[in-house]
Amino acid sequence: MSKELAIAVIHGIGSQGANRPQNSDEPTFSKELQKRVYSKLGNTKSSKIAWREIFWADILQSRQDTYLRKIKRKTRFDELREFVLCNLSDASAYRYNPNDSNDNTYSLIHNRVFQTISELENDVSEGAPLIVLAHSMGGHIMSNYIYDATKKSDDDCSTFCRLKTMAGFVTFGCNIPLFTFSYAPEHVTPIAFPGTELSKAKQVKPWWLNFYDKDDVLGFPLAEIGPRYKAMADAKELREKAINAGSWLSSWNPASHNAYWRDDDFYIPVSNFIKKLL
Repeated sequence: MSKELAIAVIHGIGSQGANRPQNSDEPTFSKELQKRVYSKLGNTKSSKIAWREIFWADILQSRQDTYLRKIKRKTRFDELREFVLCNLSDASAYRYNPNDSNDNTYSLIHNRVFQTISELENDVSEGAPLIVLAHSMGGHIMSNYIYDATKKSDDDCSTFCRLKTMAGFVTFGCNIPLFTFSYAPEHVTPIAFPGTELSKAKQVKPWWLNFYDKDDVLGFPLAEIGPRYKAMADAKELREKAINAGSWLSSWNPASHNAYWRDDDFYIPVSNFIKKLL
């Protein structure tokens, strides 16, 4: 039976493992979040949702692991070094370089997004809305992907794959600002609402929710990026909320970056947002 709502969840920077899960509808990194959201919604509403993960870490993980093994006897603070390398090299490797056929990480990651979106299209009824939940650098990846997808023609792929029925974008621990400083603030342009072929009832405001923890050094507010992001916030298209993510061990320090998945300050408003679109 076709579902009524599609949810795609994408992870961010750092090690998620070198092996890609076999099935995108069997949650791994988003398992705890899905469990809490479904519990909040109840069985009847949860049964109407198709939930799939966009996993891309393995594209870079094997290269990173190989290098770390080679330098192991030449360095110290190896665990910290692994954390820095895996996080920073994910960000530096993901860039669009059309002039170098060997630099294809951008395309490989976007192909993973396309695969999951295509699988979700088969799960849901025609015209079903899509929500994207994006952690950390996953927000930047999806912002780029949304921009690219909405520029495609009808001949390239379906309405759903062009994200014309995408109703909501939820970013958490988002580091989009880190990728904007090549431009003056007035020249930084956010994505426009992609779901232009949704019914008016499914076009909700705000359609972009951004959650960040003040202690999360990899999660940032977005409205201050430049005047166009500020205009989105003023128009109530973008809503930002500072939360206190994590337990007493993590909520007061940078470890909060990975604490959103289980935190009720995050999953309760996300559950309410999902409920609004069911």
